[in-house]
Amino acid sequence: MKTQTLNVGLIGFGMAGRTFHAPLIQAAPGLELSAIVSRDAARVQAAYPEVAVHAKATSLFADRDIDLVVIATPNETHFPLAKAALAKGKHVVLDKPFAVSLAEARQLKSQADGADRLLSVFHNRRWDSDFLTLKGLLDEQHLGRVVEVESRFDRFRPVVPDRWREQHRPGSGTWFDLGPHLLDQARALFGMPRAILLELASLRDGAEIDDDFMAVLEYDRLRVTLRASTLVAEPTPRLRVNGTRGSFVKYGLDPQEAWLKEGESPQPAWGVDPSPGRLTVNEGEGDEVVLVHHEVESVPGDYRAYYDGIARTLLRGTPPPVTAEQALEVMTLLEAGLDSYRQGRWVKLKEGGSLPRRLHAKG
Repeated sequence: MKTQTLNVGLIGFGMAGRTFHAPLIQAAPGLELSAIVSRDAARVQAAYPEVAVHAKATSLFADRDIDLVVIATPNETHFPLAKAALAKGKHVVLDKPFAVSLAEARQLKSQADGADRLLSVFHNRRWDSDFLTLKGLLDEQHLGRVVEVESRFDRFRPVVPDRWREQHRPGSGTWFDLGPHLLDQARALFGMPRAILLELASLRDGAEIDDDFMAVLEYDRLRVTLRASTLVAEPTPRLRVNGTRGSFVKYGLDPQEAWLKEGESPQPAWGVDPSPGRLTVNEGEGDEVVLVHHEVESVPGDYRAYYDGIARTLLRGTPPPVTAEQALEVMTLLEAGLDSYRQGRWVKLKEGGSLPRRLHAKG
């Protein structure tokens, strides 16, 4: 790469593009948000007056100065847009999920590999404060051998909004919206499971598609439960983790999404979670149980790390922050979950179930 600044074109200026991608791209050293594809040019230029606006993606793809294309559009459009961008020699970042099917995702990866282009998926929740805090506790084996994990994204949104995610179309619904976040976090911590069981429900009045799910991932002597609902008014634990030495419980979502929605700009030392978790561990000896409670200082979250990593990959050749292979594993779990729901049974995965060494700690 001749230049030390990469020109980025963003497709889509809805909630994902406007709230997450645009400000995070702007905050990343080595990246410049040069163009946005949107049907509402006035809205774009009100926020980014210096950025060119294209009415159609084909116009962006034809711009030889654009190095990286970021796709933040409805899920069913990910495949055709990424395919077209790669065909024009662009590097590509896709908002999660990768695509609406594993077959589409595999085809895109094959195309990117053949063209020697970067293809990555925006799994930003790896940089949530609560996830980084839990990862640190597991790395240091504070809980002993972990036996049970419950990870939840619960909200109270009783009225079904008029948006594509709530409509009966490919890639819509809560499983494709929040499932990729929780699945990617579980995969990053524990690897691929041996099997998955998924239950979906449409609980709100007027719901066309799933707005509630429970997925159970089976590992060797570990069970991970992932849940999301739109009808939870009373706060539930964001994380509840049990092990042979004790438990960790964390309430409250990472605050970065809320801050971005309020228009705050990402900056160093950002993403400090004001709600610490609670670690309860057995400090007794032998058969004696002495439970001691500790307030756990949160590791700061930092969504900036994703696009910082993308810039380093393209400019310096470092590994991507999220590889296409990792994103394919999330797609494998999304699709296996749907198979489980349709068949009403556990679905085994061909590979998976082995745990990182840190999780085999003796209790």
